[in-house]
Amino acid sequence: MAFVSANSLRFHVQRLPATAGAAGPDRPVVVFLHGLVVDNLSSFYCPLAVPVARSGHEAVLYDLRGHGRTERPATGYDSRTAVRDLLALLGALGLGHRPVHLVGNSYGGTLALHAALARPDLVAGLTLLEPPLSGPWVENMVDTLSAAALSLEDSPVPAELLTLRLRKAASLTAIADDLLNRTSLIDDIAAGRPFTAADFARLHCPALIVCGEHSELVPGALELARHAPRASLEVLPGLGHDVLKETSGFLRDSVLAHLDATAATRGAPTVRGAQARRAGALVR
Repeated sequence: MAFVSANSLRFHVQRLPATAGAAGPDRPVVVFLHGLVVDNLSSFYCPLAVPVARSGHEAVLYDLRGHGRTERPATGYDSRTAVRDLLALLGALGLGHRPVHLVGNSYGGTLALHAALARPDLVAGLTLLEPPLSGPWVENMVDTLSAAALSLEDSPVPAELLTLRLRKAASLTAIADDLLNRTSLIDDIAAGRPFTAADFARLHCPALIVCGEHSELVPGALELARHAPRASLEVLPGLGHDVLKETSGFLRDSVLAHLDATAATRGAPTVRGAQARRAGALVR
C-alpha cells in the first residue's frame, strides 16, 4: 500500500511492475480507473491488473478522489478535476511523460474518455468497460444516487454491520454515506456535460469498448464506436452492467490482445473504421 500526494490530495495507489521483461519507455503504462461510490481499485486487481503486469506492462491502480482509502474532500468530483487528479498523480509518480493506456470501469470509463480527449498526446489507448456516455444515464444516476443518499442519511446500518463483524461492508457503507451526503459528488455529476458525436470523432487513439448485452449503456457505446475512427465494441451476450465481475477470463484475454494491438500500431495511421463485436464475432 502507498499514499501519494497530488493535486493537493492524498491518493491511495498500488503500482505493479512489469514482470514479463522490461517495460520500455515507449510501452504504455496501464492505468486503471474504477467506478462510483462503492467501488475502488481492488475491483481491478486480480481480474486485470495482475495479468496486465505479467504480460509486460507496468500497472497503476488508485482510489479516485473520495473513494476507498484516498482522501475525501467536500468538493471536486467533476470530470475536469478528476482529469487534473490523474495527470497530477502521473506526474508525482514520475510518469508524466510516458504514454498511458487507460482502463476505465463504469464511471471510470467516462473519466478515461475525458482524459483521452483532453490529452491526446499522453493517452495512447483506451479500454472502456460499461462506460456511461449519454445524457439519460446522468439523469438516471443522479436520481439513483439521490435516493441512496436519503436512505443512508442517519442510517444505523454501518453500526449494525460492525456489530455483525461485517467490517468491509460497514466500511463501504460509511464511505458511500460520506460521499453522497457530505460531498458535492451528486451535484457535480448532475452538472456534467454529456458527450457529443463531435467529441467522439475527436478520439483518435485505439479504443476497445465492452458492454453487456442487457446494459442500458449499449446505445452510448454504439454511438462512440460509430464516430470514433479507431474504436471497436464488444457486446457480451447474457450480461448487464457486470462485465468486470462476470467475464474475468474472456475479458482478460480481450484486454491483453487490445494492449498488444495498441502497442503494435502506436503512431500508425488509422487503418480501420468502427466495428462492433458480439462474443468475438464481427457484427456489421
